[in-house]
Amino acid sequence: MLLFSLMKRGLIASVLLLVGVCGVAGFFLYRSLITPGPPLKHPVIVFVPKGRMLRTIAQQFVSEGLLSNARLLTWWAQFTGEDRQIKSGEYLFTTPLSPLTLLHLLTSGEGLRHVVTATEGMTFRQISALLAAQGLGAEESFLCLNADPTFLAAWGLPPQGVEGYLYPDTYRFSWLTPPEEILGRMVERFYATLNSAMYRQAVALDLSMHQVMTLASIIEKETGAPTERPLVAAVFYNRLRKGMPLQSDPTVIYGIEQFDGNLTRQHLVTPTPYNTYLFRGLPPGPIASPGLESILAALHPAERDYLYFVAKGDGTHVFSSDLNTHNRAVQRFQRGHS
Repeated sequence: MLLFSLMKRGLIASVLLLVGVCGVAGFFLYRSLITPGPPLKHPVIVFVPKGRMLRTIAQQFVSEGLLSNARLLTWWAQFTGEDRQIKSGEYLFTTPLSPLTLLHLLTSGEGLRHVVTATEGMTFRQISALLAAQGLGAEESFLCLNADPTFLAAWGLPPQGVEGYLYPDTYRFSWLTPPEEILGRMVERFYATLNSAMYRQAVALDLSMHQVMTLASIIEKETGAPTERPLVAAVFYNRLRKGMPLQSDPTVIYGIEQFDGNLTRQHLVTPTPYNTYLFRGLPPGPIASPGLESILAALHPAERDYLYFVAKGDGTHVFSSDLNTHNRAVQRFQRGHS
């Protein structure tokens, strides 16, 4: 009986000792996980490529002075299953972080993003140059996607290319984001702006959405005044119905390679698919990225009988229903201009 009692006490003591040891170990483990790494002498940027193993990433953090123990971060991530949730990207560190905070950063994908703003009326080439200037890839790497049938088909784009479908907005990209993903995200934002009512209105106008976007892009380039967009749309719709050429200068300019900013009479008589002085109807595709207001104007033109408009020189236009009235407006506002 005494022997049994001693064994029982010994077992209890062993269990208590084990619990105590585990508790102490757990305490030190938790403290290690929540303790920030060594102080940083300067901001550190770390690139995490897609598919890189966490063990390699953790070792990179140690070499950059962000972590003291790579094994601890790796072990904890494997224990919790978070090692399979690491997001690729570009991460900026300005202060020391704990292993748990680092892991959260990697699994949430809250990395460094470069802000890029594509404005209404920018062309695909201008957007490509902007992205390249931000260090997001070579300009050619974006331009080549315009003729990539696989990329175009993946995003449901017409064979003419991506022009007009890169929605003007502010975006945040990592330097590691590939060009096809960058353009894809801009196209995705375009589709997000459309709704079923817009598609129904296009059908009611007997236009494809590609034609709507083409018209919207011309409206975007013709005026920056919001109240004028439906009026410009009315002019083009009336001309299309009457079989008149659109005679839009921005379309002519779009068809000119290496345009120097000076539109000449020779340009107006030079045949290109986008010369709406020589060819009736809409050009083959959009000439820029229209904003939402221009898209809505293309879908809902004003109910006016205007056929002409001329710039006043202050960003607005004078609209006319007949040629004589238009010519008088031209004489008044364009006198002295070619």
